[in-house]
Amino acid sequence: MNREDHSNDTASLRAAVCALMTVAVFAAFAVRLFSWQIIKSDETEETALSSASYTMTTNAGRGEILDRNGAELAVNDAGYNIIFNKLYMHEGTENEVIHKLISLMDIRREEWIDALPIAIDKNGNYYFMEGNEATIDFIKSKSMLDMNRYATAEDCMAAFEERFELEDSSYTQKEKRDIISVRYNMEYRGYSNSTVYRFAENISRDMIAIVLENSQGFPGVECSGTFFRYYNNGSLVPHLIGTVGSVSEEELESLSDKGYTADDKIGKSGIEAALEEYLRGVSGEKRITKTSDGAIVDEVETVKAVPGNNVYLTIDSKIQTAANKALKKNVDEAGKMYSDCVAGAAVMIDVSDFSVIACSTYPSFDIQKYISDEKYYRQLIEDQTLPLFDRALTGNFIVGSTFKPCVAAAGLEEGVVTRDSTIFCSQNYDYYKNDIIKCMGYHSSETVRDALRDSCNYYFAEVGRRLGIQSMDFYAERFGLGVNTGIEVYESTGILAGRDSETWFEGNTCQAAIGQSDNAFTPIQLATYAATIANDGVRLRTHFVDKITDYTGKKVIIDNSSSPEVVETVGVSTENMKTVKEGMRQVVTSGTAKDVFAKYKIPVAAKTGTAENIGTDNVTFIAFAPYEKPEVAVAVVIEHGGKGTYSMNTAKEMLDAYFANKNKK
Repeated sequence: MNREDHSNDTASLRAAVCALMTVAVFAAFAVRLFSWQIIKSDETEETALSSASYTMTTNAGRGEILDRNGAELAVNDAGYNIIFNKLYMHEGTENEVIHKLISLMDIRREEWIDALPIAIDKNGNYYFMEGNEATIDFIKSKSMLDMNRYATAEDCMAAFEERFELEDSSYTQKEKRDIISVRYNMEYRGYSNSTVYRFAENISRDMIAIVLENSQGFPGVECSGTFFRYYNNGSLVPHLIGTVGSVSEEELESLSDKGYTADDKIGKSGIEAALEEYLRGVSGEKRITKTSDGAIVDEVETVKAVPGNNVYLTIDSKIQTAANKALKKNVDEAGKMYSDCVAGAAVMIDVSDFSVIACSTYPSFDIQKYISDEKYYRQLIEDQTLPLFDRALTGNFIVGSTFKPCVAAAGLEEGVVTRDSTIFCSQNYDYYKNDIIKCMGYHSSETVRDALRDSCNYYFAEVGRRLGIQSMDFYAERFGLGVNTGIEVYESTGILAGRDSETWFEGNTCQAAIGQSDNAFTPIQLATYAATIANDGVRLRTHFVDKITDYTGKKVIIDNSSSPEVVETVGVSTENMKTVKEGMRQVVTSGTAKDVFAKYKIPVAAKTGTAENIGTDNVTFIAFAPYEKPEVAVAVVIEHGGKGTYSMNTAKEMLDAYFANKNKK
């Protein structure tokens, strides 16, 4: 027999075996089907009638937040919750199970979710806890106890005792109160056959073992694997990242139609809140079949949960770290000389697309400790320096002379001055006798470039008078001052003199032109303004989100780096913008910033500012570099910093970090 004949025989044998197996499988199915439908039809029908199916939601992992290089900022950390599953809990045993479990948790010093805003004072009287008005109103509402709004804490607890059959129990007052807390929250969170209740979060491994060992005494109590938000390097950019928390009563009213339940987590602030729709995953479903006697006979995953999308920020962790260190160092140094100097902010923007590379606020905090350490949280709340306040995005600061490049550009474009025309500075600008503006020098005849170099108050007061407040505000808004920059998270709009002033006199226009009066802007606006100057008057949308991908990182859903959005064209000619930038370059080479930047390795253009306010002056600084082909723009504000050296040194150290990092790459 040759090889070809042998191969044909083998193939024929295989085909015959496959055919026999197929026939056998179908025969087995037919026999089983005959058994169900004919022989055991009564038994099968009884089982179907005596069982019920419930659909339970399975949670999806939240998307992660990373920096522009993929460094993890907010990730998912595996852990365990203790949950109550009604399908397994024996009816009427809830109070007993809750009491035993709380006692065990207290012994182990483990925390459980205590959501009841009613406490017991030292005399054994119930009282409502402060700051929980919305929850207290809900407790009294028709949805819960249906009591009038004057009902006391004692009234509510009496109603709860009756509702949860605790009136004649032998539990102590505190034990009753704790059981009621859990039972109340179970109802509020929609505890049912299809919705489990989360009793405790992120419990220790020891507690897991104890609960599992005592499972016979805790029917319906389970340890459920889940993910918790963990913030790597929690002090890097905490205000921007934000937090996640449970859905509140108010939020649930507007979010229930989007599939949220009272048991869900939601972004509360920062990127976590702003990008909630992308970070939130899509829940799955599991069908559970239970017989009439309580036995679980089947569990099937019907819809697979889909994790949320990953958000890549424009922040560069290395530059951000350098900005944080530089800002802290210079605020602390200024504070040694000026006791009211305790805070500041600094921002760096990529001129090519207006992505935010660094956004620093000082004092700051560690977001991981904020969510996990109650003592630390209380310290932050009570800290008079307000470390939770995001000065970079929501702090409105009088910015002083850093406003002058805007006035210069407006004056040139409106024709009230030209590139080479001069204004004579005699130190005291007294056009309005009741509002004399003092210049820091006696500058004689100044062109617009000279006036920027010397920061001549006399020159800009006169230009402001010629322009008028409406023209000045028109250009300020186009440069990004006193308007939202477009960032994804909450920001202050700032205050624009004249537009936002309650009263206005002609002399106020001159004060506004030198960056005083009611002008107050955020550091993110100042950085956007500096980047707009560097970009020849084209303002792009300032943004923190670089791209959004699916959870695997393979599929890009949104890519902001590929097509930056033009928000505004200032309307200043290229020639006039060039004149303004030349004046800002002279600030560095021979003007008010020469001591720090004249010999800097990279050519920089800048403007310094000192702003009068209550207490020591604010010191501000804007810059872009390199001068000929700008890559980055920087803005620094040091509150009550007194001397411009501190704001300039902060910016210098940020530029050092940027260019060193660029060269390393």
